[in-house]
Amino acid sequence: MSSSNHTNFHPSIFLLLGIPGMESVHTWLSVPFCFVYLSALLGNFSILFIIKTDSNLHEPMYFFLCMLSVADLIICTSAMPKILSIFWFHDREIYFEACLVQVFLIHSHCSMASGFILAMAFDRYVAICNPLQHSTVLTHRVIRNLGLAIVCRGILLFSPQPLMLRWLPYCRTNIIPHTYCEFMALIKLACAETRVCRIYSLTAAFLTGGLDFILIICSYAVILYTVFHLPSKAARLKTLGTCGSHVCVILVAYAPAFFSFLTHRFGHNVAPHIHILVANIHLLVPPMVNPMIYGIRTKRIRERVLQILTSHKI
Repeated sequence: MSSSNHTNFHPSIFLLLGIPGMESVHTWLSVPFCFVYLSALLGNFSILFIIKTDSNLHEPMYFFLCMLSVADLIICTSAMPKILSIFWFHDREIYFEACLVQVFLIHSHCSMASGFILAMAFDRYVAICNPLQHSTVLTHRVIRNLGLAIVCRGILLFSPQPLMLRWLPYCRTNIIPHTYCEFMALIKLACAETRVCRIYSLTAAFLTGGLDFILIICSYAVILYTVFHLPSKAARLKTLGTCGSHVCVILVAYAPAFFSFLTHRFGHNVAPHIHILVANIHLLVPPMVNPMIYGIRTKRIRERVLQILTSHKI
């Protein structure tokens, strides 16, 4: 095969369009996008610093929160610099290999983030349904192994994606109507049979986000059953209050994810820029909002933040 034919099958460069139909306001859109990214960086690094330096926060829930913060940082950092480069400098080019790396990083770490949210649900289940066994069930070794299992699941399930994309021929176009490299967006550019790739993508999505969400619902069903059998209303409210932050994180993570999935698969009449905006909300808003939720709703973290701020003022 000649080098010219080879480039037809594997373009050396893809062109990311950003948000199709909104090119004229890309510069203005960069303002909220930049704010979201800086907020995510500040919030998640603050969470990591506070939990690391405060021994009172060395508990299972906060260890899993640290893992979630690391995953969120990698997710938004994998996508946001290129998005801002498109908005600010019209730098739409991305190398084929860099595009594949971005696909892997985003999808694998979204899977890991979902797994860490499930681990936090398991922590709430044990803490509420078996409080006397909480410290013996969720030991440091168990927490470490759970985290490692979630990371391995993300790597093993999504490492085939870049390989599949590398094997496909791209003889139609090298233009991606998106702000970042996304698996299904690249599949649509291929000029070969992609049924296996599509089935694998749906299966991987179900085995991560879908299965995680089902298990989270099951854990909270048992938690609610246990809570509503507590003797007093005050005890019920206090116990439910310990789950408030985690429930907010679940809603922030899964609501835009499912909406994005449904519009991608069935919303054929939805405008393209709506697809892209929803996908970006799903990808970039949770990393910004999660630290805010725990910073505002968790008394220990809130007190630690206030302590740091007041000590700096003094």
